[in-house]
Amino acid sequence: MRAVGTPTMVRSDPKCEVLREHAALNPHPEQVTDALFQTHSFFDPRDLVQVKYEMLRRVIIEGQPVGVTAAAFGFSRVTVYQLRKRFEAEGLAGLLPRPKGPRRSHKLSEEVLAFVLDTLKAEPVLRVADLQQRVAQRFGVSVHPRSIERALTRHRKKG
Repeated sequence: MRAVGTPTMVRSDPKCEVLREHAALNPHPEQVTDALFQTHSFFDPRDLVQVKYEMLRRVIIEGQPVGVTAAAFGFSRVTVYQLRKRFEAEGLAGLLPRPKGPRRSHKLSEEVLAFVLDTLKAEPVLRVADLQQRVAQRFGVSVHPRSIERALTRHRKKG
């Protein structure tokens, strides 16, 4: 018996923890409306890889329509086609979640961009390839010329 005012221990599901650790926890298990996932405990809508596999199996083996199947598993038709292509090329590993890459320019820090802008201010006719070389010499990072162009465009749009 616990004392009044003592918080209860909330035990998390070990399977959920493992799935989360491997980025395989379905963020929207409630969207999986397929009957098997609703009636059999073997089918776990929280297991993203299992959901993807069963969805593909329905389409490829059972010949179920892509649109209906995608909706029953909480995915779009486009995702089904992409997953099928990855599965055919990579097997089960193709269904594993992909690591998320950088979402912004990580080599073009504020310091590097300031250097590029100052350099262009001093030498306005400098080419992007020359800027790339100067960044590499000064900061020791290799920045693609297109990344520099995009950063300059963003900077100009900001005003």
